[in-house]
Amino acid sequence: MLIPEIEAFLQCQTPQSWIDCALDHPEELLLDHANCEKKAAGTALTLMFRYPEREELLQHLSRLAREELRHFEQVTAIMKKRGMRYRQITASSYAQRLHKHAAKQEPEKLIDSLIILAFIEARSCERFYRLAPFLDEELGRFYTSLLKSESRHFEGYLRMAQLYAKQPIDQRVAFFAEVEREAILTEDEVFRFHSGVPKQATETAQA
Repeated sequence: MLIPEIEAFLQCQTPQSWIDCALDHPEELLLDHANCEKKAAGTALTLMFRYPEREELLQHLSRLAREELRHFEQVTAIMKKRGMRYRQITASSYAQRLHKHAAKQEPEKLIDSLIILAFIEARSCERFYRLAPFLDEELGRFYTSLLKSESRHFEGYLRMAQLYAKQPIDQRVAFFAEVEREAILTEDEVFRFHSGVPKQATETAQA
């Protein structure tokens, strides 16, 4: 079950056209999922080195990085079992679309970064939830098992943002909610785990 907080946090559901595209591209789905887990761990470690004086943040990020790397191992194990070779592929522009709106100066830069990461985790959780019913038993069970950890990561990033902000973060959350919604509903040339509406779906709708 998708937690109500994530349902309320995100401004739109994943379009069915994205789910259809995911089912048509199982290798790309798992490849980019693995890369996302690895990237999430790397982002957590980067923030640990960038903000070494933030004790609560360090502890949160340390736990999160370990969990993301464990997920990376699990995804690549499933890929190997299915005869798929892990490799690096280009990322979607989803995260870039969010990060380009982040503040340049501290402490606002940290707060915006944490809010953006909360949205990325929330969207990951929502996509696992939407995809799971359409997948085979093994993968559906695995994606369902990830819901708790992804929702915990979402809540943790949001809690850290509020902890270090000097004022309420509601306005920034609302701002990035709209940016994130637009990123999900924008057409994308290539399919990725966080990509927007598949181009072919848009072309079909216009035909």
